[in-house]
Amino acid sequence: MKTDHILRALIGVLLIAVVLVIVGSLRERVVVVGDTAPDFSVVTDNGGRVSRANFGGKLLVLNFWATWCPPCVEEMPSLVEFQREFASSGVVVLGISVDKNEKAYRDFLRKNNVAFQTARDPGAKISVDYGTFKYPETYIIDSRGKVVQKIIGPMNWTDENTISYVRSLIG
Repeated sequence: MKTDHILRALIGVLLIAVVLVIVGSLRERVVVVGDTAPDFSVVTDNGGRVSRANFGGKLLVLNFWATWCPPCVEEMPSLVEFQREFASSGVVVLGISVDKNEKAYRDFLRKNNVAFQTARDPGAKISVDYGTFKYPETYIIDSRGKVVQKIIGPMNWTDENTISYVRSLIG
């Protein structure tokens, strides 16, 4: 009889713990326009360290992508061209790949002449901090660390409206 009460109490405690874990996971943070971007620090493929707080530019274009993502692959040439257009304006493009396969990642960068800063985050820690679960997903972050635009899905970064918008942000 006493064992039954102990088992019931333990089952009750475990049930409460499971419910708390489920409720906690449902409230994952998703970064939206106007939020302060979560801080991160990553070593890029060229050996430099980039963080949200110190990215060396007036505007950070933070792009989450993967080689196995067809929309990401589709978007990449225009993002490379966008970086070339704005490189001298202080705009920093940082591509964070969630690829687990390092060889596929390196082969992709080489074959596609990706000219902006890139880093691999195979554990997707940074994208999870941003609440990113669809790829590509891009955050435009101003010099104060505020998200001024969030783009879900592929984008033509050489589009005239996009170019004008970014120019308006850098003044």
